[in-house]
Amino acid sequence: MNIRNYITNSGQLAWLPLIEKGIHYNGVFVKSLHFDKTTNRSKAILLKFEEGASYPYHVHPAGEEILVLEGSCIIHHETLSQGDYLYTPPSGKHSVRSESGCVLFLSIPEEVILIHDGE
Repeated sequence: MNIRNYITNSGQLAWLPLIEKGIHYNGVFVKSLHFDKTTNRSKAILLKFEEGASYPYHVHPAGEEILVLEGSCIIHHETLSQGDYLYTPPSGKHSVRSESGCVLFLSIPEEVILIHDGE
């Protein structure tokens, strides 16, 4: 195994607008850290939220892990700040918004499903 094949220098990646299934999430940007070719999706990402940006209410079929790297965000009525870690269990539901901006590390084993009934 050549470990160099598994290293991603996130500082060399550009922030790209978050666009999923044709929906552009204004003020939310993404960097893919680990793209799984077998599932054709990123399973480890960085997300950057500008001031006031949000991501809608959704469910995580296989759970999710979030680490706040910078700033703060509100998830399920709780404020998470730099250094806070959140484990969302399988079938967990929430939305994300940031009043002041933030950068998050996310590990997402399966694609999220947007749902229309809010928190």
